[in-house]
Amino acid sequence: MNILILGGGGREHALAWAAMQNPKCDKLIVAPGNAGIAEIATCAALDIEDGGAVAEFAGENAIDLVIIGPEAPLAAGVADTLRDAGILVFGPSREAARLEASKAFTKELCDASGAPTAAYAHFTEEAAALAHVRQGPFPVVIKADGLAAGKGVIIAESLAEAEAAIAEMFGGAFGAAGAEVVIEEFMTGEEASFFVLCDGRDVLAVGTAQDHKRVGEGDTGPNTGGMGAYSPAPIMDATVTARALDEIVKPTIAEMARRGTPYQGVLYAGLMIEDGAPRLVEYNVRFGDPECQALMMRLGAQALDLIHACAEGRLGEARVSWAEDHAMTVVMAAEGYPGAYEKGSVIRGLGDLPEDSFHMTFHAGTATREGAVVASGGRVLNATARGASLGEARDRAYALVDAVDWPEGFCRRDIGWRALG
Repeated sequence: MNILILGGGGREHALAWAAMQNPKCDKLIVAPGNAGIAEIATCAALDIEDGGAVAEFAGENAIDLVIIGPEAPLAAGVADTLRDAGILVFGPSREAARLEASKAFTKELCDASGAPTAAYAHFTEEAAALAHVRQGPFPVVIKADGLAAGKGVIIAESLAEAEAAIAEMFGGAFGAAGAEVVIEEFMTGEEASFFVLCDGRDVLAVGTAQDHKRVGEGDTGPNTGGMGAYSPAPIMDATVTARALDEIVKPTIAEMARRGTPYQGVLYAGLMIEDGAPRLVEYNVRFGDPECQALMMRLGAQALDLIHACAEGRLGEARVSWAEDHAMTVVMAAEGYPGAYEKGSVIRGLGDLPEDSFHMTFHAGTATREGAVVASGGRVLNATARGASLGEARDRAYALVDAVDWPEGFCRRDIGWRALG
């Protein structure tokens, strides 16, 4: 198969790495890619939010399957354009992608399907939102309704923090994403990420993980796109997983089909679990980043088979073969992230790192300049490792971190702390 992956982050590097393990993969192109992806695949300059340009490129390069990594092309309807052109694609339609592109839409759909989630209110005007939070209680969760690259969520511990967050969102801090705001009850419990594949009819669970959103150790500081993750999530035992499928995911998929917008692709349910009962925090319509890196290390070559079956509507015959293993990914970010940070610092030592089924350093925000790998984003590298235990995976991941010569970078040193105690 000739495969095109859209995206250029750590998630897409992990997807590309997994695809390359599978003998089905003959030619692999990633657009736009990054410095690490360029070592295993052909990178192409392409506007991945322009469905017509992607379809034309796929035709010219005899692409058999397009895998859409990030959310922006999905929200832009690229999957629709590709399907209309007769090109096999992994990723939901624009209408189905509203599950991530609009938090208010997801909340309304939860109401319709009976999926348990936090109590909420939806606002299009700042004054009404301010009046709502002034009634308390606190803490409260304030979310930009649209896509905000994982940063449009603020947990306000006080009225002053809530008022500042609302002013910031309606003031344009998150662009069009903050033109509408959802204010939610603060849920207590333990968070976990649950990933399922859907082909419009059938649903197949493909893994669990736990992410670390706050920038600082001990889960302190501002939210980020994710500072590390591990898989599986211990709290997602068989009982909790079955409840999440039966009470949240399957009713959602059924409601989407009932509305004439069947869901096809990966559905990422962010869950809050308390006393064995899962509630939906939010949906994402693509693999999580950095959870995908840990999942791909565990799935390996079979990931492509599962994605292919999903795209072709054959999910009912697909099975996941899990090893009794664990994986962890640690994000190395540029100093200052998620605030202002410098680009262009040189990263050394990457060529000496092991690359095998137990160790991979996926590139997230890198480029090449005069033969050197340089940082080009906020989250830059994902040191990822597998082990027979989570402790072994952690030790291997941090050994990769320590072997990278990049003084301008930092990471959290406590990834996996909940599971490791």
